[in-house]
Amino acid sequence: MNEKLIASKIQQLNSEPVKQELLFFLDYLLTKQNAIPTEALKKIPKFGCAKGTFKMADDFDAPLEDFEEYMS
Repeated sequence: MNEKLIASKIQQLNSEPVKQELLFFLDYLLTKQNAIPTEALKKIPKFGCAKGTFKMADDFDAPLEDFEEYMS
């Protein structure tokens, strides 16, 4: 893209709020350009990696006392 064309179009902008919005958009584009791809950030967990990190109670399937009135 021609930088002179971009600069001339920016100079044609008369409104300060529009120029501010353009700056925000340019910052967004630069952030997007320099961002790490999301594919690189995703880690695929290995099967069984959570083994031993939690334990189920022995009475897990037992009825709860809080629901006794509904279970009659």
